[in-house]
Amino acid sequence: MPPAARQNRHLPAFLLLTLAEGPLHGHGIRAALEELLPGYKADAGATYRTLNSLEATGEVTSQWETESKGPARKVYTLTPEGWAQLDRWKVDMEQRLGYLRTFLERHARAKAKRKRAR
Repeated sequence: MPPAARQNRHLPAFLLLTLAEGPLHGHGIRAALEELLPGYKADAGATYRTLNSLEATGEVTSQWETESKGPARKVYTLTPEGWAQLDRWKVDMEQRLGYLRTFLERHARAKAKRKRAR
C-alpha cells in the first residue's frame, strides 16, 4: 500500500477528532492535524474530499464565515452523528491496538525463542 494511502486510512477519524475540539475552517483543520500528528503532511485535496464526504453523511456541517477580514471561509462543525462515528472509531482503534500489542508480544517471544535456538 502506498504511504499516502496508509497515511489517509484514518483521516476521517482524525478530522472528526480535530472538530471535536471545536469548529474550524479547512486550513485550520490541516494545521491542527499537522500539530497532532508529527510528520503528517496534510494533503489539501484528501482533506477537503474527506470533509465533503463527512458532510454528505451528516457527520459534519459547514457554513461560510464572511464576518472576518479576507476571503470567506467554510467552517466545519461536528454533528451528533459525527460524535457517534467518533465513538465507533474509538472502539475500532482500541481493537486494532489489541491486535498490534498481540503481534508485538508474539514477535518478541518468537525472536527470543529463535535467539535461544542458535
